[in-house]
Amino acid sequence: MDHFLYRDGRLMAEDVAISEIVAEVGTPVYVYSSATLLRHLQLFEEALDGLPHLVCFAVKSLGNVAVLKLLGEAGAGMDIVSGGEYARARAAGVPGERIVFSGVGKTREEMRMALEGGIRQFNVESEPELQALSEVASSLGKTAPITIRVNPDVDAKTHAKIATGKSENKFGIPIARAREVYAMAARLPGIEVIGIDVHIGSQLTELAPFEAAFTKVAELTEMLRADGHDIRRLDLGGGLGIPYERINEAPPLPFDYGALIRRTVGHLGCEIEIEPGRLVAGNAGLLISRVIYAKSGEGRDFLILDAAMNDLVRPSMYDAHHDIVPVIEPEAGAETRPWDVVGPVCETGDTFARGRELPPVGEGDLVAFRSAGAYGAAMASEYNARPLVPEVLVRDDQFAVIRRRPSYEEMIARDSIPEWL
Repeated sequence: MDHFLYRDGRLMAEDVAISEIVAEVGTPVYVYSSATLLRHLQLFEEALDGLPHLVCFAVKSLGNVAVLKLLGEAGAGMDIVSGGEYARARAAGVPGERIVFSGVGKTREEMRMALEGGIRQFNVESEPELQALSEVASSLGKTAPITIRVNPDVDAKTHAKIATGKSENKFGIPIARAREVYAMAARLPGIEVIGIDVHIGSQLTELAPFEAAFTKVAELTEMLRADGHDIRRLDLGGGLGIPYERINEAPPLPFDYGALIRRTVGHLGCEIEIEPGRLVAGNAGLLISRVIYAKSGEGRDFLILDAAMNDLVRPSMYDAHHDIVPVIEPEAGAETRPWDVVGPVCETGDTFARGRELPPVGEGDLVAFRSAGAYGAAMASEYNARPLVPEVLVRDDQFAVIRRRPSYEEMIARDSIPEWL
């Protein structure tokens, strides 16, 4: 579900016409719907109703401070993977007790930052990290609450680059060694064991991998409690997918996901944490672009847009699909034709779609990439010295620029020339 619909022939973001936003901000531009963000967060709250829980938004999926503030004020916690994301969450007004620190490569500086500023827990991923956290916490006279991320060796059946729960992945410790590592944690100063963490991947479109992982976590909880550990919190990660191809995909709903959680771990009396990102933000965002040229090639035709792989890298990096629709509604029954939809970056990889059937579009027309809210702006860059794409947040009939497009002068001013040149 989203709040991007045609009305009187124009694509709208809630009650604001996309063309109105473009007239002020230009293209390319990301547009987010507050109503969609809040509705998707609420779906997870409803799915876990009756269980002690905290829904922690995965900041890596969409880290704009305005979006984090919107979700934080609605009660969301934050799942962060860097010191920068911690700073963003705090700048958005999210208290430390609602921030969970994940990630395989936390530095001592980041640990210190979180311990001094307040943190709900660290999801520890290795024995060296555990030792480092103990040393940092002890040096500050603090105690670090931790879960340990276990790798359950479960195939998430998703893209290889976003699968995280198989034995060959870099994440967590093998679940077979969990009791040994938990015993080590219990002996270390400055460490308080509070729970278990698991996350098997992103964009999962079926529940079976979750069930396999959560069942293993339930068994491990009983074993660790028998060993004397006070396991009172289960961080089950995120990963629930969205329908990028609206016709062909139907991922599980949050309600079904919640029912699975109740069935597999609900009997343990633990507080449940989940860390959705894509399902909250994905369908809450559009990338709007303008057609620069329609170009005929040898056996194929190209739509060359002013958006590029630096603005939306998912198609280049993951061969990802995004529906592409005109901002002006096509006439009913309008004929379509196949296009290769590409950007202006000097790489063949700067391709959004091949042979995509689209209704009549041409030079100067606006198009929208759907389901672009997650891992769109968050992964954008200034490759080819293209200014970082701006972001706009809509609420009802209002919109605001929440990250403006930098000028060339601002981009260049970040560089410095040494005196000896």
